[in-house]
Amino acid sequence: MIDRNKLTSLHRKQRTIATTAKVSGTGYWSGKDVCVEFCPAPSGHGIQFVRTDLDPAVKIPALVPYRIEVPRRTTLVVDGQTVEMVEHVLAAIHGLQIDNLEVRVNTAEMPGCDGSSSDFVDALQMAGIVEQESEISLLIVTEPVKVGDDQSWVEARPSKHGDFSFKYRLDFGSDNCIGRETFSTTVTPDIFIKELASARTFLLEEEARWLRQQGFGKHVTFKDLLIFGEEGPLENELRFENECVRHKGLDLIGDLALAGCGIVGHFVAHRSGHRLNSALVRALLAEFSVQERLQRSA
Repeated sequence: MIDRNKLTSLHRKQRTIATTAKVSGTGYWSGKDVCVEFCPAPSGHGIQFVRTDLDPAVKIPALVPYRIEVPRRTTLVVDGQTVEMVEHVLAAIHGLQIDNLEVRVNTAEMPGCDGSSSDFVDALQMAGIVEQESEISLLIVTEPVKVGDDQSWVEARPSKHGDFSFKYRLDFGSDNCIGRETFSTTVTPDIFIKELASARTFLLEEEARWLRQQGFGKHVTFKDLLIFGEEGPLENELRFENECVRHKGLDLIGDLALAGCGIVGHFVAHRSGHRLNSALVRALLAEFSVQERLQRSA
């Protein structure tokens, strides 16, 4: 339980960027060229994607009610129009504690870049992050909430220190080189930049071959993301000894961003993915509103 004095200290001003920033690349799934333009937005705006290739343009809020289930990525939809693989973009925004942005894109899928959030973080930092007048809203976890089953699950717990932190347990078993990894950290902008932003998407070689057989990722090479063979990454090198579990933590941060507010809590995940991460956000928001959380925690 967080007392009134600590609750007051948790508040901060909302933030946006000082000027526009762009990231261009190719979608892993679609193979299409895409340009993402980050634009400043006023207090209270939140994070909204805008499909500028459509006439009229379609705005898609980065909120969990707009999420639909699509394998291996986080996808949002409004009026049948989607933005796809948004988790790495949202991880960069949430990890840097940016609250208000318009994210303009000229196709549905975000650029894969190197499979991490680094390019998005670099662009947002280059644009400059500025404070705004209004304070953020906070989702404060005051009691445990868990979703999943014995094989895979994710749980939100009250924070002992009044911050946002997580522990992720990755378990690929003992019959491949990824094996079991665990990573835990408090999430601040500095820690996100240094410890999480550059952790890349990874696949086992057999998964990558199957996806290519289905017609996906034919333009993607072993150097574009981490593909693991029997003895380690193929034609690539790890950035961290435990890069895989760090990337799962990055995905968790991106999915939790769909709460649409600041988060105070400790999250423990065991083999969780996008579906369970977003299910936990839904469960937390269904438990009680952000305003009720603030009152109950005080």
